[in-house]
Amino acid sequence: MSGDPKDRAQPIRLLLVDDEVAFVEVLAKRMAKRNMRVTSAYSGTMAIQALRKGEFDVAVLDLKMDDMDGLEVLKIFKKMDPEMPVVMLTGHGSEQAAREGISLGAADYLTKPYELEELIEKIREAVRPGT
Repeated sequence: MSGDPKDRAQPIRLLLVDDEVAFVEVLAKRMAKRNMRVTSAYSGTMAIQALRKGEFDVAVLDLKMDDMDGLEVLKIFKKMDPEMPVVMLTGHGSEQAAREGISLGAADYLTKPYELEELIEKIREAVRPGT
C-alpha cells in the first residue's frame, strides 16, 4: 500500500466474473467489507457488457465458465481496456491455462480453492501503481 491516503479512501472498482452464482454473491459481500465496489457478472457475456458500461480498476475472472472460456473473455477484456489488470481463477489441474492467461496479459492467477486474504492481496497488488 502506498503512503498516499487517497489510495485507501477510494474503493477498488472490482469486476468479479464467475458462473457459480452463490460463490460470487458471498465473495462480493466479503469484498464490499474491504473497501471494494463490486460488480458481479455470472458469465463471460455479462462481464463484457459490464465492462462496456463502466470502468474497473481490476477484474477477477474464472477460467471455466459455461458460456465462454475465460481465456476468450481475457482476450476481449485486453482489447477493450488494455490497462485493466485481470486476476484469473482456475480450478485444480488447469494451471496450464492460467499460465496461458498470464501470457495473454493477465496480472496473476490463483488456483481454487484459495484463501480470501490471498485473493485480496493479489487484487491489491494488481491495482498498485507501477505493478
